[in-house]
Amino acid sequence: MQFAQICDQVEINAASAGTIDHAGLIGTWVNSNPNTTGIARMVVEEINGELSVRTLAIGTTGLIDWGSSEITVYGSSPSSDAAAGFACRYDFGFAETLLQGMLLKGLMVLAQLHRFKDDSDRVPFFVREYYALEHGRF
Repeated sequence: MQFAQICDQVEINAASAGTIDHAGLIGTWVNSNPNTTGIARMVVEEINGELSVRTLAIGTTGLIDWGSSEITVYGSSPSSDAAAGFACRYDFGFAETLLQGMLLKGLMVLAQLHRFKDDSDRVPFFVREYYALEHGRF
């Protein structure tokens, strides 16, 4: 099988094959919900040609810095040349979190999939929140 769905069949332009313009992902993304108990902000940056995200979550005494994680950038189709979203993984030892971000109408829609690896009997859970680029205009 050469494709799983019809949009997988595309003509590849050798000049741009494998390149995705990821400029739309770069910046500081702030949660649109001021009462969130989850991720407050994400900083997507390019360092030495690689994209990473630094994630900051809400803690009891302030922000908790999850550190940086390398991200995989995705287009909206196999022939796309612009970033449509990203995915990355954080492993905390006791838990694992997968983040999947999608650009939609100027916002970042972030899906969070949390799974506990300890013996705490906490169930895996899913969260979706919306983030806007910090613009510094006001």
